[in-house]
Amino acid sequence: MLLEKTRFPSPNKQIRLFTVTYLSQGLKVKGLLAEPAAPGRYDGFLYLRGGIKSVGMVRPGRIVQFAVQGFVVFAPYYRGNQGGEGNEDFAGDDREDAFAAFRFLQNHELVKDRRVHIFGFSRGGIMGILTAIQMKSAAASFVSWGGVSDMVLTYRERKDLRRMMKRVIGGTPEKVPQAYARRTPFDKIARIEAPILLIHGAKDQNVSIEHARRFERELIKRNKPVETWYFHSFTHYFPPKENRRIVRKLAQWMKSR
Repeated sequence: MLLEKTRFPSPNKQIRLFTVTYLSQGLKVKGLLAEPAAPGRYDGFLYLRGGIKSVGMVRPGRIVQFAVQGFVVFAPYYRGNQGGEGNEDFAGDDREDAFAAFRFLQNHELVKDRRVHIFGFSRGGIMGILTAIQMKSAAASFVSWGGVSDMVLTYRERKDLRRMMKRVIGGTPEKVPQAYARRTPFDKIARIEAPILLIHGAKDQNVSIEHARRFERELIKRNKPVETWYFHSFTHYFPPKENRRIVRKLAQWMKSR
């Protein structure tokens, strides 16, 4: 699956960064890989970004922030970005980019016992749900931070995204309900076997906390293990000090699963 691995400047000498080209459905897709420089083997950490195209692009500093907690982190850019082939389609076929990235981490030489955690931020939340469904017991854990869970709710809430969503998904929820249902897989979450942590700010106006609450309710209905860290005073972006604290805390949560 790995086609190319090129060194990328790292802001932290403890972490090696690389741009990676890997295969997904026969397409050459790009991503950013972070490896701890210290000898050893580590858990894998699949970082699923938010946004689309250049909006919400993977930031090296964010990837390094998780890698220094003792993970091999891989963040796919998704198809059609940073020179990759194909076209990103907002949790449509580009979900395969996340699946292939998960398998890439499982087979990484520094990942111990094929242990890979899934982390989704914002739009990456729905990518994470889809990946957790696909990987079942192979996923060590799944964390959704400010994550999307319901694409129809996203369409209703985000008027600024409607034109893009109609273009990429193929229409409105009324015109192409099956396309939105495919991207809102609540009917398949019984297949998830990984423990789940939901992190969300109650004042989030990018992805409302209703996304987390809906997902939580659906998981509880199916007797799935779910933990929630809801923060009443935070928006989509947490204050830097709190962000760092929560990153350390969630890293410990992951490793204890």
